[in-house]
Amino acid sequence: MSADGADAVEMRAALVRLRRGTGLPVAFGGLMAGGPMTGGAGSVRIGELSGAVTGALRGLAIATGNGLGGKALALSRPCAVTDYPVSRHISHEYDAAVAAEGLLSVLAVPVVVRRRVRGVLYGALRTARPLGDRTLGEAVAAARDVEQALVVRDEARALLAAVAGAAGPVAGGMAGAVAGAGGPAAGSGAVAAVGSAAWEEVREAHGALRALAPRVVDPALREELLAVCGRLASATAPPRVRDVGLTPREVDVLACVASGATNAVTAERLGLRPETVKGYLRSAMRKLGSHTRLEAVVAARRAGLLP
Repeated sequence: MSADGADAVEMRAALVRLRRGTGLPVAFGGLMAGGPMTGGAGSVRIGELSGAVTGALRGLAIATGNGLGGKALALSRPCAVTDYPVSRHISHEYDAAVAAEGLLSVLAVPVVVRRRVRGVLYGALRTARPLGDRTLGEAVAAARDVEQALVVRDEARALLAAVAGAAGPVAGGMAGAVAGAGGPAAGSGAVAAVGSAAWEEVREAHGALRALAPRVVDPALREELLAVCGRLASATAPPRVRDVGLTPREVDVLACVASGATNAVTAERLGLRPETVKGYLRSAMRKLGSHTRLEAVVAARRAGLLP
């Protein structure tokens, strides 16, 4: 899925939450875009509508400072008006589209990630009446959902880039070791050829990717993360590995343990309870025929489940 497709998934989910939480009949929004086709840098293109009866709002490029949404972008805080067409607190570049949809009371909440404004969500009524604190709070919560999704996606892309950067020397070292070894022991030779420091970076990235993947909203990106994890895990495995039947969560826990994480830290990374982590670890150890955490990690690596 493209970045635009992922944006749409995240925005649609947020708009559904906004409408359900606030009871507002109309919600719409978009994320930052740049370039001549999207109104220039610093603009938000309205790409998703929920509850709209016309397409008048779709595609609007909201410039920072213009209209209600532009004001929210400029101030990095929520803004609202009770009667949009006559409000003196905003500029009126988008009145035609707002009037075509029949909107009067409107709120706008910026999507802010690491102090950078990334988009805006709107909720609206077709009657002129004040929007209370509860409504505003629900709208802010919906924006936070988008923010968290963007944080996770940014982290995932950064990790994939880091893994790609490390893959060059790792792949080169492995190729030489495999060519020289010519047998099932080539994996250990590859690690030696690459260097323990570089390989530890790969192992750390693998653990981080495993922990992050379940939090990714975009299914295509999640599959990409898991595919990279699989390639990293099998990089040093012998041609034939024993199928031990570990579940994805058991592998997630072992990946964290392999990085030196305690059960408490593993639970925090994976969003689980410490008792649940213990249960997954015990199950993985039993399937691997191991009696200690270290033995389980070593066995998982031999089975091609961890790098």
